[in-house]
Amino acid sequence: MYIVIRKYTKVRSVADAARRAKSGIGQILRESHGFRSYYVLDGGEGVGVAVMIFEDRESAIAANDKVLKFVQASLLDLNLGDPEIIAGEVLVDMNIESDA
Repeated sequence: MYIVIRKYTKVRSVADAARRAKSGIGQILRESHGFRSYYVLDGGEGVGVAVMIFEDRESAIAANDKVLKFVQASLLDLNLGDPEIIAGEVLVDMNIESDA
């Protein structure tokens, strides 16, 4: 698995960004090869974090390019700024269904 995390620190409305991301980015991701899951969280004080999980790095990079185009074209009014991006291969995967 490969995870991409984007942290935005000056979001005018994280709730509005999340709502709009769910429909726009959600559609892009659902149509992307290797997509596994997507999460958006409100970190408080204008901090919004998006987490995308893919089967592999190649799938993540391909989807990431499409997502960035959507953000630049459709979410400019939210003044998201440039996110801090962290990405990498998953080394440990523990959840209620698996403890690999």
